[in-house]
Amino acid sequence: MLTILFTLLLTVPAAYGLARFPVPGKEVIFVVLLLALIVPYQALLTPMFLMFANLGLTNSLVGLAVVHTAIQLPFSLYVLRNSFAAVPRELSEAAIVDGASSLQALRRVFLPATVPAVVTVALFAFIMSWNEFLGALVMMSKGSTFTLPLVLAAARTETSLGGTDWGMLQAGITISVVPCVGVYLLLQRYYVSGLMSGAVK
Repeated sequence: MLTILFTLLLTVPAAYGLARFPVPGKEVIFVVLLLALIVPYQALLTPMFLMFANLGLTNSLVGLAVVHTAIQLPFSLYVLRNSFAAVPRELSEAAIVDGASSLQALRRVFLPATVPAVVTVALFAFIMSWNEFLGALVMMSKGSTFTLPLVLAAARTETSLGGTDWGMLQAGITISVVPCVGVYLLLQRYYVSGLMSGAVK
């Protein structure tokens, strides 16, 4: 949940600003932000771990949520920026004529018009955070702070006989898939339209 909250708090204002305000060089800024997609996040884990260790954010959900948010930001910004740009300018102009500020226009015009894109970003953030393994493995060392993928990986070596209880492991994997499938099925109609609105200007 922290990853979803951080992702939306960071990307919604950034995408809104890049889509609707005359920011000098905003296309260059947008491309530079998207260049993070070509950098494998695995290459950033070591410096992030050292920085988080100095800040005391290892073995904490907040630190892990920051890592997952950083992984998710470029894609989320791409989807939301294109969705905000697709909203007719007349709607925002009418809101401003009626006395709305920029933040009020965002809250009362743009967010309701781009609900599918916001839901898509939240859904991707949830599924990525739920399934992500390597970042959690690097940032978490205490068993009490392990995420579900780490718990399932650790379960392979924790049987009384020293082997792997494959039945228990497969049952755990099956149960871990249920929340992702359930959330996807509940939000499927938003997800499909959100991807389309974010992909086509």
